[in-house]
Amino acid sequence: MSMKFDIQPASNPTPEKDRVAKLVDPGFGRVFTDHMAIVRYSQAKGGWYEARIEARANFQLDPAGAVLHYAQEIFEGLKAYKRDDGGVNLFRPDANARRFRDSADRMAMAQLPEDVFIEAVEQVVRIDRAWMPGGEGSLYLRPFMIASETFLGVKPSSEYIFAVIASPVGSYFKGGPAPVSIWVSENYTRAAVGGTGAVKCGGNYAASLRAQAEAMQHGCDQVVFLDAIERRYIEELGGMNVFFVFDDGSLTTPPLGTILPGITRDSIITLARDAGKTVREEPYSIEQWRKDAASGRLKEAFACGTAAVISPIGKVRSVSGDFEISGGVAGPVAMGLRKQLVDIQYGRTNDPRNWIRKVF
Repeated sequence: MSMKFDIQPASNPTPEKDRVAKLVDPGFGRVFTDHMAIVRYSQAKGGWYEARIEARANFQLDPAGAVLHYAQEIFEGLKAYKRDDGGVNLFRPDANARRFRDSADRMAMAQLPEDVFIEAVEQVVRIDRAWMPGGEGSLYLRPFMIASETFLGVKPSSEYIFAVIASPVGSYFKGGPAPVSIWVSENYTRAAVGGTGAVKCGGNYAASLRAQAEAMQHGCDQVVFLDAIERRYIEELGGMNVFFVFDDGSLTTPPLGTILPGITRDSIITLARDAGKTVREEPYSIEQWRKDAASGRLKEAFACGTAAVISPIGKVRSVSGDFEISGGVAGPVAMGLRKQLVDIQYGRTNDPRNWIRKVF
């Protein structure tokens, strides 16, 4: 199914000098571009209709809007990257579109056709291309969908709003990726088998905030969750997947099921395997992590996700004591994979897997 977007440019876009000033140090997710994409869904109208690119504006939602009461909501995160030749790349948007459909399916929401998802993202990038930061900055894109039917009662909504907003972001790490410290959550879990851990819904993130606050109280940057059944096996961080690198050059990452199937995670597995490395997707316990860090068998640990790409993990703290990984410094495997991935995203190297989609 393809939809033609009705393009309605903003009548009073941000003046150039204000935009330039905002792009100097945009931070993350605080500055927004002038436009958004909107597509509506109604069961009564036979599906998706009214695809538009319009000025970014507030939604009008009835106080009984389903999303406000029953949290039927999903989202994605991806970036547009400016190439040296001035063009713009998207990285694996088809994978985001597919995961968005999977999330919708799990949350009993209407499934948006993948080509409509990609078209909406591309149209926002095209109309707001002046907001693309240079250097290691990028345009962060946030496609999302909310249940908009007006009713109180526990059932799937029959109306939805799909939208894409965009936010210019600077480099996640000023002066290169610094190793992060993480707190092992023993009181809270992120997801259980049969739950919503594998989908990108807002509720998962709301449920992680208390544990993240606990991590910060203990002087850590991020929280890491253990499995809900045995409280032993590493699952993922508050918003990132995790990898372990061993002295034989092999990598281990927790298996899918209760964790988010990260697109950066999948890309790292592919790149490492293409380079001849062994990558295992299997459970890895906190006791084993502690033991392998002490013996030196574990050489590196790192987290990965769209926002930061790869963050080396330097220190792990928990109620049962702290430990460091390879002296708390960024390791060569994490940094090598990060460079490879970023170079593909910005079009600085070849793209053997056809992950790049050129917007222009």
